[in-house]
Amino acid sequence: MIARITPAGEVIFPAAAETESQGTEAQADEAHNPILAEMSEVFYATLAFAILFILMWKFAFPAVKKGMDARTQRIRNDLDEAEQTKAEASRILDDYQRQLADARSESGRIIEEARQTAEQMRHELIARAEADVAELRQRSVADIDAAKTRALADLRGQVSELAIQAAELVVQKNLDRDTNRTLVDNFINQVGATR
Repeated sequence: MIARITPAGEVIFPAAAETESQGTEAQADEAHNPILAEMSEVFYATLAFAILFILMWKFAFPAVKKGMDARTQRIRNDLDEAEQTKAEASRILDDYQRQLADARSESGRIIEEARQTAEQMRHELIARAEADVAELRQRSVADIDAAKTRALADLRGQVSELAIQAAELVVQKNLDRDTNRTLVDNFINQVGATR
């Protein structure tokens, strides 16, 4: 450690010099507090803040407010449009369901009409077939009756001719009971053989 001599002739040791310089720094530190700002700094900072606040209030805030209002309006319009679309979709769904129900009832009606028409046609066909059968029967009966009538007429003609022939035979001979019986048997055999 080297001692120093002051112009007044005092000898100062280095430890004492440090203590003396620390004393002058302590006085300077007490005068300037690092936590507290200088008054000029406070003034300029307040002035800058006020200018920026006024500029932002005048220019930035209306633009931000306008953008927010536009966004709010766009969202409101989108919600209204979505609500209208939902209402229209609901209306279309109701229309489709109503049309589907109408189509189902119409198809049921058409099926019922077709069934009734088929049933009516079946009854008409059965009635027509029965009428045709009845007509065929009547024609057949009429044909049979006509054939019977013709056969009877032919038979009458033949019987009358045979009766005449038999009478001629009877008249030619005077016959007794046995002869008459033989004559009738011969006549029946003759008629059966000619057929």
